[in-house]
Amino acid sequence: MRVPFVSFIPMETELDSDLRSAFERVYTASWYIEGKEDASFEKAFAQYCGTKYCIGCGNGLDALMLILKALDIGAGDEVIVPSNTYIATALAVTYVGATPVFAEPDIRTFNIDPSKIEEKITPKTKAIMPVHLYGQPCDMDPIMDIARSHGLYIVEDCAQAHGATYKGQKVGSFGIAAGFSFYPGKNLGALGDAGAAVTSDKKLADRIRAMGNYGSDYKYHHIYKGNNSRLDEFQAAFLSAKLPHLDRMNEERRRIASLYTAGIRNPLVELPYVMDGVVPVWHIFGIRCSKRDALEKYLTDNGVTVNKHYPIPMHMQECYRDLEIPEGALPIAEEISRTELSLPMYYGMTDAQIKYVIDQINSFKG
Repeated sequence: MRVPFVSFIPMETELDSDLRSAFERVYTASWYIEGKEDASFEKAFAQYCGTKYCIGCGNGLDALMLILKALDIGAGDEVIVPSNTYIATALAVTYVGATPVFAEPDIRTFNIDPSKIEEKITPKTKAIMPVHLYGQPCDMDPIMDIARSHGLYIVEDCAQAHGATYKGQKVGSFGIAAGFSFYPGKNLGALGDAGAAVTSDKKLADRIRAMGNYGSDYKYHHIYKGNNSRLDEFQAAFLSAKLPHLDRMNEERRRIASLYTAGIRNPLVELPYVMDGVVPVWHIFGIRCSKRDALEKYLTDNGVTVNKHYPIPMHMQECYRDLEIPEGALPIAEEISRTELSLPMYYGMTDAQIKYVIDQINSFKG
């Protein structure tokens, strides 16, 4: 048997008529930017997240960057980000001229460890950017307490966590604002690049929207040195077609995760840890194994496609050599990068495929 790491076919087959209708609706209207589809999706997604406003953007990185820019974070400022995340989190900080400061994760959850944050705060710190990695919510109560006590913004990176909850509250509704990615592989994915910022602060929402529209609050009137990052009508329509199904499809991911958790019994494998009070959406099901590379080869040879998130920590990437953070300085992120392996996880996996993945992992001897 061959099991892909991800497949869009089951979902897109199920939603085929809705997606085709969305395309025809936009194509027939012949209006492609800042139209009814965008406005409709923004309203629905803000309501879904428990926020007052949503601003469609070109992608998730732009959403984070525009939020920081609208908060007047820039040169000379610092933003605390997890040392273990996709590089877009740090790039958003870099793009506004600020400096990303890496705080270590909790080895169990892979998310930023609240106990590691305060030691990174300096007079230059303006914000903390927790990332709800793999669809696992961060431990938000202590993070919010730290931010309040130091007068810092919380900007959530929700690129992998559409619909996840912490103590009954949707991620994206804790901080001053949050950025989402709708890259096709996300739990709520467009059919191309797309993203959004959400917030309940009207002034900030207006600034973010203007920042993403060439700095313009109305046509040919430019109040900021802005960017061009808007959600196009096709992607908004596709997202509107998918949004009503998101909770149901997330629930199926939780079912797959529960089967993995119950079935994988290999002592060489460390399963994901889920904190009390959180409901993950399992964008990624990441395990750890001290013999990760051998396990990866074994699974690949037996038809199971896997991935590594992320094999090179951000501070060891060539593009961040200027930060002069030596190897060994962030040992937890480095340990995760050496040992993490992501298993197939997508809506539409069959029970036979799930069982096959479990059986192959359990048969691995190292």
